Amino acid sequence: MVFGGDRDPQERKRRPPAHPAPRLTLDTPVTYLKGVGPVRADLLARLGITMAGDLLRHVPHRYEDASTVTRIAQAEVGADITVLGQVIAKGVLPTRKGLRVFQAVVQDASGMIEVAWPGQPFLDRTINKGDWLLCTGQVRFFHGRRLQPREFVNLGPDEEGTNEGRVLAVYPSTDGLSVRLLRAMVQQHLDQLVPLVQETLPRDILAQADVPPLPEALRLVHRPSSVAEALRGRARLAFEELLCVQLLHRKANQVAREPRGGTAFVNRRDLTTKLRAVLPYTLTGAQVRAIREIVADMESPRRMHRLLQGDVGAGKTVVAVFSALLAMENGAQVALMAPTELLAEQHARSIGALLAPLGITPVLLTGRLGAKERRAAITRLASHEPVLAIGTHALIQGDVAFAHLGLAIIDEQHRFGVEQRATLGLKGKAPDVLLMSATPIPRSLALTLYGDLDVSVLDERPPGRYPITTVVRPEAGRAKVFEFANTQLDAGRQVYVVYPLIETSEKMELKAATVMFAELANGPFATRRVALLHGRLPADARDAIMRAFRDGETSALVATTVIEVGIDVANATVMIIEHPERFGLSQLHQLRGRVGRGGEQSYCVLLGDVGAEAAERLGLFAGTDDGFEIARADLQLRGMGDLFGAKQHGLPAFKIADPLRDEALNETARIVAERVLKDDPQLTAPSHQGLRHLLTVGYSRALELFRVG
Repeated sequence: MVFGGDRDPQERKRRPPAHPAPRLTLDTPVTYLKGVGPVRADLLARLGITMAGDLLRHVPHRYEDASTVTRIAQAEVGADITVLGQVIAKGVLPTRKGLRVFQAVVQDASGMIEVAWPGQPFLDRTINKGDWLLCTGQVRFFHGRRLQPREFVNLGPDEEGTNEGRVLAVYPSTDGLSVRLLRAMVQQHLDQLVPLVQETLPRDILAQADVPPLPEALRLVHRPSSVAEALRGRARLAFEELLCVQLLHRKANQVAREPRGGTAFVNRRDLTTKLRAVLPYTLTGAQVRAIREIVADMESPRRMHRLLQGDVGAGKTVVAVFSALLAMENGAQVALMAPTELLAEQHARSIGALLAPLGITPVLLTGRLGAKERRAAITRLASHEPVLAIGTHALIQGDVAFAHLGLAIIDEQHRFGVEQRATLGLKGKAPDVLLMSATPIPRSLALTLYGDLDVSVLDERPPGRYPITTVVRPEAGRAKVFEFANTQLDAGRQVYVVYPLIETSEKMELKAATVMFAELANGPFATRRVALLHGRLPADARDAIMRAFRDGETSALVATTVIEVGIDVANATVMIIEHPERFGLSQLHQLRGRVGRGGEQSYCVLLGDVGAEAAERLGLFAGTDDGFEIARADLQLRGMGDLFGAKQHGLPAFKIADPLRDEALNETARIVAERVLKDDPQLTAPSHQGLRHLLTVGYSRALELFRVG
């Protein structure tokens, strides 16, 4: 008998042939990878990993450098350190306040230290005796030294490879699939998969960006010998993402700015000169610059496709009016679409006052118009009379027809869907398009977010505007804050009080608008006319409440962030924001922008007890009124998930790149994209086939934009 042989040669012939595993490629399903069965394949799918190549593209979101570990015996109280040790004891302990704390005793060759995670008893199920932990945090004194980790990595029970000098990749993970398992899986298959990777970018582009080839970059991000190596590999992957987005945006811009059949507006300096002569103030340098950029676009035979972005109160409306007059003095019609009826009515009043000396009255078209007024407005738009129409989405309804729409202006463009914006553009024959946004975004980021647009930025405050005094006050100063608010009300001013929640929540101990409305109306504002405004109210009710506040019928408005983008109430001089730590800096800035609209000194009070980290953040906010500086700080603190998540025009959220942090790479990507499209608009050159494939596979809009011919 031969051990391991078949008992019967005939039996071998009768067996059905086994299905061999497919030849390994980057498109091989992960179920065929060693160590990955159906259960793990399902878990990997949650992370977007279904093919072998996806495993390579699942890059670490941070690294822990074990070469910087501190020996536990040398850990001093107050120091911020990283320790590497083995769990020798663990348990969950309750506190007097009912909080459950998971604690572990961690030991290395030099000694032991207690590590505690308040409020995280569930860690008892995932951290076991014998596991090696890499913990980063501050050492505190609590019956001895205690480390409360800011971050930690469970390396499992295997000590091998955790010695000093190792850089540990920390991967995005999911329940049932730990970071340790993901790391082991990637390391097991890395040497097989990397040789299958083909470079997609030409050598000259790699050289211009100073990034390594793709196979080398993937090795560096997954198996770095230093953090610097990991960052170099990451830069290659980030540059690829940035370049793809810049190429798509550049191409989209070309398509959007298609020629208008050779026609172009002429700067006749008729109506525009008259407006400048009657303006009650001097334009800022930024406004003059933006107007010149818009005029140059409108004089060109190519369509304008421009974003005008500026801080709260930067004067976007008057720039839009100059653009409208340029179109009207050429015999064209203009449509300005606003997201709410209140904002449309405000534009009609303010623009109407500006244009009254010129004998021009805007046409207002909203859902509130009566049948007779609506018919009259539609009739004017159907005539060939140069007219400025201001309205809501009512402007794009089927029965509205423009005889000669030459310019479409869309205010608060992020509040409209792509289809609504496109429908307004279709009301004319390739009209110029001007989008306006009051959300300050650093220019480098705006060029990425709105890469399919040309961008004009208003970064100066118009003269005559008082800076808003911003202060942070603790809960102990609450009575004095509302006493001050009452002095403003006594002077005939109006007050906003903003809360993060509509109703109280069991999960969060926060004041809510509905509860505080009753408390304020029966307390500090008992003799005042107070109103409550929040997003659950019907739209008609919200509009009625805002109109009453605008018209001075109510003195104090208790609200949620529904007022973040709203109408101007020049008489409102106080903004009180409770639980300010619950808001992002940009959101606080938008709320602060609701006051300071008139000629009186205005105030923003951030009220509540906050932690040290929040106090530093709020102090930064109180120290500046520059929306662009605030936006940059907010993005650095909170990331840009919300910002990208709100986008509606097909820009995918970046997986690796960060246009703010990778500002230099982003600028290089923009320059490269412009050069590539200038030389090869359809990416048909042999050297660009890898890039074309990358775009058409990874980005849904690419096939449409990079059509041959």
